[in-house]
Amino acid sequence: MKRLGVLLSGIAVGGLLFVAGYRLAEAQDPVQVNAKFIKVKLDNSRVRVFESVLQPGEKEEMHSHPAYITYVVAGGKLRNHLADGKTAEAELKTGDVLFREPLTHWAENIGTTPIDVLIVELKK
Repeated sequence: MKRLGVLLSGIAVGGLLFVAGYRLAEAQDPVQVNAKFIKVKLDNSRVRVFESVLQPGEKEEMHSHPAYITYVVAGGKLRNHLADGKTAEAELKTGDVLFREPLTHWAENIGTTPIDVLIVELKK
């Protein structure tokens, strides 16, 4: 009887962790957590394309991307904050095209001009 109780408790805890993990993953979707900065332009079975505009001083929330391509519509100075606590600053130039592997981060506009980018997330 005691083993059955332990087994049922383990199943219950596992189920809760699964739901919590699902919600955490869902909460890291950039379109969900940064809705005030992002407009979805296209979403199909192969790609999701969205535009993100950060005004000077604005900061995103932590989010994740699968492999993606960035096209810089209007450049500026950006600070990226990675999930491991590291930071990196970059000057995005208008017209730049960048490829990135999957990434969890948040960014802030540390410049004096709006930053406008198109993001193309690749789906499997």
